[in-house]
Parts: sequence; structure tokens; C-alpha cells
Amino acid sequence: MEKRGIATFPRPCFGRIPNFVGSFEAAKLLCRSRSFKKAEVVFVNPDSPQKYVRERALRDGKILIMPTPRLREGFLLLDSSKIPESKVREASTIKGAFKYGVKTVFPLSNLHVDLKVVGSVAVSTKGARLGKGGGYSDLEYAILKELKLIDELTPIVTTVHPIQIIERIPMNRHDVPVDIIFTPKNVLKTDRRYERPKGIYWEYISTEMIEKIPILRRLKRMRL
Repeated sequence: MEKRGIATFPRPCFGRIPNFVGSFEAAKLLCRSRSFKKAEVVFVNPDSPQKYVRERALRDGKILIMPTPRLREGFLLLDSSKIPESKVREASTIKGAFKYGVKTVFPLSNLHVDLKVVGSVAVSTKGARLGKGGGYSDLEYAILKELKLIDELTPIVTTVHPIQIIERIPMNRHDVPVDIIFTPKNVLKTDRRYERPKGIYWEYISTEMIEKIPILRRLKRMRL
């Protein structure tokens, strides 16, 4: 993406969910989709390519949930009814979300995530997805599933440049597949070949992760 001039700010794109030429158009396609329009609660990753999705969710009167970096401070809950219209653009950034959102380890139990938007380094038409390597997007889903805040019917979607769609991506049982891929010009419903995780697979969770992520410590104690 760097070599072909497809990557955009922030650069370089290595070690992050890459922003790309056409990310705004891809995000607009997502926001025109039926899945987005009917969703009342939207969970969106905090990365640059999906910023417009976060902003649109707030402007459309939705509840927006964002994960904090590496889940160290849980989740940020943004209620659009409590954010001044003039501050919505700021609130859709990670810095603004900390300012206008409410930090919570457990999102409110009366909420149900109607749409989960994820950032991707690469995806396949079979639904496989590759993130930036930390496994946090998959962990977010597993936590939401453990808390019964998301279910099998919740669409999981992503926006990418066409060059990010590749033939084959290895998947493990804790990896979360995607249902719909939005590019700047096209909407691709995946021929999903992979099951979603049933919850947290604790054998993949290290002691270090439990020590650094408060929500994992609480969930671990709840199992004892």
C-alpha cells in the first residue's frame, strides 16, 4: 500500500490498521447499508479508516461503543443525545471519545450491539480477516459474546481498499470472520466459511493479558 501510494495519513501504515485512498467513500457505502441504518447500537473500532462511520453513527442518533486502546480502560460509551452537534466530529476521534464518552468496563447490560465494525489489514471473500496482530478485535467480540451483548445475527463488517482483499488468510477458532466487505465502490457479502467464537477461549489468554486488561480480570473472577 505504501509502495503504490494507496496508504494515507497516518503514515507509515505499518503496525496499524491502514488508512487508504477511498476510505471515506467506503465508509459512506457502509453508512448507506441496511445493516447500519437499522442499528441502534453500533460498535466501531477507533482506527482512522472508520472515523466517518463513528461520526455518522453519532449524527444519526445512535449509541456508539468504542474500545479503548488495547482494552486497558475497557470501552467508551457515547450517547449521541448527550453530545452537542458542534462536538460530534471531535467525539468521533479517539481523543474526543475519551472526552465525551463514558468509560466502562462492562457496557450497559440493557444494550445490544446491532452492528460491529472492524478495521482490517486484509480480508478474504470467504470471510477471513487479518488485523494488526494483537488480537484485540477478536477479544472485543469474545467479551461482548461472554456478556451476551452480541449474538450470531449481529453483522460484522469492514471497510478496505480492494488491494486488501486477498485469496487466503489462515484462521484460528478464536478469530472472528466478517460478513460484509465495503470498498470505495463495491459491497461484497462474504461466502463465510468460518464459525464465530462462542465466547472467550481462556487457553489463548495469557496471565499478562489478564493483569493488564481489567475486564478480563473481572470475567475471570466471575468464572471462579
